[in-house]
Amino acid sequence: MNEHSKKQNSLRQYRKVLTIAGSDSGGGAGIQADLKTFSAIGCYGMSVITALTAQNTQGVKGIHAVPPAFAVEQIEAVLGDIGADAIKIGMLYSAELIEAVVQALKKHGARKIVVDPVMVAQSGDKLLQEDAIEAIKTHLMPLADVVTPNIPEASVLSGLQLTQRSDIESAAETLAKYGSRSILIKGGHGDERKSIDLLFLAREGRFVSLEADRIETNNNHGTGCTLSSAIASYMAKGNDIEKSVQMAKEFMNHAIAAGAHYKIGHGHGPVHHFFQWWE
Repeated sequence: MNEHSKKQNSLRQYRKVLTIAGSDSGGGAGIQADLKTFSAIGCYGMSVITALTAQNTQGVKGIHAVPPAFAVEQIEAVLGDIGADAIKIGMLYSAELIEAVVQALKKHGARKIVVDPVMVAQSGDKLLQEDAIEAIKTHLMPLADVVTPNIPEASVLSGLQLTQRSDIESAAETLAKYGSRSILIKGGHGDERKSIDLLFLAREGRFVSLEADRIETNNNHGTGCTLSSAIASYMAKGNDIEKSVQMAKEFMNHAIAAGAHYKIGHGHGPVHHFFQWWE
């Protein structure tokens, strides 16, 4: 081995996380929130943009989907050269796009995949086509280590009404049958004093409840994107699923609490991703 090769082998390596998701021009969710989260947790972030949205704190004004072939080109460019220690998947607008992304990830043997099945924005705007729902279940979820639906998304995906704890457990078990190693159903849409997320570890058949005090704030745009990206970041750092989810929940709680003290825009503002670094 020559001196140049020895030097290259001695250089430090980043923890690399790739996000495959839509762009939020307002910066609070999507690719922008993902990259902020990766950086805040100490990972090197990369992106594959699947759709451009004209979006702000008040809502989604327009969506311009990226052709599936170009999404695949982005995946090939990143994984063919840099690689990824973990992958977060967010907004995939159509069944065609989902199938193309899945094939590209399989080709590269992608691992440590977190799927946030984004369906509706915080504003209520729809973020995917109808045919994408079935494709998420049959094509995307079998690749996932963690799937992170909120209660409305889990209801749509499972076909169940979720009104109490036993319903949520049933939905998690139903969704796990599609092949994901775990299901995290987020309780942020509830109105209880506590925000309770339920993690189902499919291989162990075990439920883990994660509780936190609910924070009263209008700044909750991009919370789902941020949480799933945090999980991927902690997995990239070598933590198992349960530990990654616990650490991500803690990060999320701090980000929401810090962001509650800010005013930005006229609608739902973002969380404060860099609460550890600046006020």
